[in-house]
Amino acid sequence: MDYSIRVIRADEWEKVRELRLAALRDPVAAIAFLETHEDAAGRPDGFWRERAEGAAGTGPGRVRQFVAETPDGRWIGTVTVLVERPSDDVRFGERAEVDQTHLVGVYVRPEARGGGVIDALFRAAVEWSWALPEPEIRRVRLYVHEDNVRAAAFYRRFGFVPSGEKVTMPGSETEFELEYELPRPA
Repeated sequence: MDYSIRVIRADEWEKVRELRLAALRDPVAAIAFLETHEDAAGRPDGFWRERAEGAAGTGPGRVRQFVAETPDGRWIGTVTVLVERPSDDVRFGERAEVDQTHLVGVYVRPEARGGGVIDALFRAAVEWSWALPEPEIRRVRLYVHEDNVRAAAFYRRFGFVPSGEKVTMPGSETEFELEYELPRPA
């Protein structure tokens, strides 16, 4: 499958919405995302416009959304990178201990899986992280649900390792997400 990897543009909010809704319809969405399809589908256009502006790098904050795009313009995969500073509030109320990026919203359409799309998306996200001039990123991290074996296997193959940290899933006291990290190369 032929595709290229790039950062989204601010005016592509409708494609951002379509791909997110497709991801939330995936059978593993319940353990891979903290949002339901119904909640996302009910969000107004303004939400998606702001989301695209921020993820394109034109809004406030340090966020980039990468997509895998076919020659005919179809988006077949995505990953979003959030820059986290020790002074920032981050997921579940914890604070970053070092300057780091956090990969979220990972998704590849079923028909594009197994063809290297996720590898290319992760290379772009990690390379962008290491290339940031300020702050110097010390690690890239992500969370994976303890039952999402397929995703965890990819993260390990890519070089991520469990950090030993885990957090409870929102709304559950018995389900956990495990933190994986990729330390900055020496």
